[in-house]
Amino acid sequence: MGGIAEITYGPGALTNAVRRPTDLQCVQGYGFTMRDLLDIMWQRHSCRAPFDPDSGIGEHDLQRILDAARWSPTAHNMQNFEIVVVDDKQTLAEISAIHLPPSETFQVDESLHLSLSEAELLQQKTGLLAAMFPASWHEPDSERAAGAGARHTYLGRTISPCAALLIVVFDRQMRSSEGDTLGIMSLGCVMQNLWLMAESLGIRVQILSAVGQTDIADRVRRILAIPGHMDIAFAVRLGYPITASESHLRVRRRIEDFTHRNRYRKRE
Repeated sequence: MGGIAEITYGPGALTNAVRRPTDLQCVQGYGFTMRDLLDIMWQRHSCRAPFDPDSGIGEHDLQRILDAARWSPTAHNMQNFEIVVVDDKQTLAEISAIHLPPSETFQVDESLHLSLSEAELLQQKTGLLAAMFPASWHEPDSERAAGAGARHTYLGRTISPCAALLIVVFDRQMRSSEGDTLGIMSLGCVMQNLWLMAESLGIRVQILSAVGQTDIADRVRRILAIPGHMDIAFAVRLGYPITASESHLRVRRRIEDFTHRNRYRKRE
């Protein structure tokens, strides 16, 4: 068993030391303050730009990212996940060749949260700008004009140009409740930890939920020899952008817009 070491984050700014097992060798040298963490959260975004396939993720950085996943909070400490690291170019090419039709559910759900202008998005304070997605998602006539082929994209457009792909899987037999609410919450914590650590290291991230679709997941499962009882939760695309990521307006509600003190109050 590893001993317990006291590790403070930042230049003595915190009065309470953080207690961690000494087997976490990679945390030595971390120098985060609370402001650093907030900066990482503010800067975090989904990077859809092409990544340089020849700029690999260093093993030390990869271990830090996986270590962040290892220490994700999970309900009852169930640790209901495993991660397949894909950095072999041939294997990445096999996955990128999979034909990926867009999720109908995603399109319907997303259409409810699209703003047609930056002014509308600033007023709504939630959702995304419609210009980020194909016109057919928010212009009904454009799909018919472009033809059925315009409805399809390829995984290769986002997965091929990347240094590594993390496939996060979970054991469906470990469901903790009906609907597995606690398990889903735990997987969300894993995603957040992976993402924030990668961002702190200057490694860009794109979360790919589409690989969890049944037909896509079956093919990925065969390529990676993932057992049948393991489901794919999501994939994490890692790398260094060749070009700057396309910039879009990002909005958040004000704190007072979602906070209630001592009792829930209806908004005006």
